[in-house]
Amino acid sequence: MQSFKQKKQIFLILSIITPLALTTFKVNAGTFGAEIFCTMRDGGNDHESSWDAAYTYIKKQKGGIFKVSPKQAASQITESVIRDIETFSYCVEYLDKLHPNRKLLRDLKKEEERKEKELEEANEGYSEETIERYSY
Repeated sequence: MQSFKQKKQIFLILSIITPLALTTFKVNAGTFGAEIFCTMRDGGNDHESSWDAAYTYIKKQKGGIFKVSPKQAASQITESVIRDIETFSYCVEYLDKLHPNRKLLRDLKKEEERKEKELEEANEGYSEETIERYSY
């Protein structure tokens, strides 16, 4: 009976400590991801290379079953910059690239799909014989 009670207490302690440790680790990953992103951007690197480096680091540090989405990583970086504005004051100007205009991106994608469809419809009228010039 005593050992069951001890196991129950150990399980309770572990169930409280584990989420706290993982949450702290996640925050640290986001903070260092922000440092990577902001330092690279401030050093003159373009958005894509800075974002790839920071996102890769955040994904690697998160671990676990579920992956960190780009949206979550961007939010972590933004959160870290805003939370520690004194340290990252030079980085505020780069945050707009982390959250692009989603509606504009969707509209551009729809426009591209529409043009592809029009091109396919226009090409349906041509047969293989019409395209091959020197077939006798």
